[in-house]
Amino acid sequence: MRVWITTDLEGVCGVYRWEQTRDYDSRANLEARQLLMGEVNAAVAGAFDGGAKRVVVWDGHDGSKSFFPEELDSRAEMIMGQVGDRKALLRQGFDCGILLGYHSMSHTAGGVLCHTQNSVAWNHLWINGRRAGEIAQCAISLGGFDIPVVMVTGDDGACAEARDWLGEEIVTVQVKQGLSREGALMLSPKRARELIRQGVMEALGKASVVKPLKPDFPLTLRFQFKDSKIVDTYRGEARTIDACTIEKEISDPDDVFGP
Repeated sequence: MRVWITTDLEGVCGVYRWEQTRDYDSRANLEARQLLMGEVNAAVAGAFDGGAKRVVVWDGHDGSKSFFPEELDSRAEMIMGQVGDRKALLRQGFDCGILLGYHSMSHTAGGVLCHTQNSVAWNHLWINGRRAGEIAQCAISLGGFDIPVVMVTGDDGACAEARDWLGEEIVTVQVKQGLSREGALMLSPKRARELIRQGVMEALGKASVVKPLKPDFPLTLRFQFKDSKIVDTYRGEARTIDACTIEKEISDPDDVFGP
């Protein structure tokens, strides 16, 4: 069993305010990254306890600069920094994927640090007319390599979104309940890590049952931004819908991340 784990930061237990995810090397950010590493290692331990032979973890938050390499479980491999050819890595072959520390899409009621792709610039994303967030984006991208997402962790909004897009058979681990965009009822980090470890073990047993997210292509993506400047300066092939919205069709699953 070969396991691919992509991490975010906003959905980690103990993370609930923007300064933890944006202000790099601040005390708040260092705390959040330590909490992330605890959940990463819990997931890695669960994967190997569940029979994994290889575990690769991608630091997927904001340019890939959140890991503390020395703290990673020595059995795992990690991807950090700007990666030119992600497809070459995924073509090495993985049996399942896990989305760790994820948040819900923008404007989710009570969603902790909810946003889609860019918390400062983006407003909404629709895929074939259905509002979507980063969970769907990542699952579609992995689905292009026949990798099913078998587990998602985060707040209650993220877990509900994952089940809505990926089906009730996937494993979700809720580590906090959203009270507002910057407020949550949390588990203790130690309890959250144990649930993650157990959840990964359960999820690996479903790798042959859960199907990859493989919608029919081409897909129609509509991007709505918070400022008309983005559309004014856009030079791609998308159609302009209004001052803040563009729409395009994609045929490559990896193009789901941006216009």
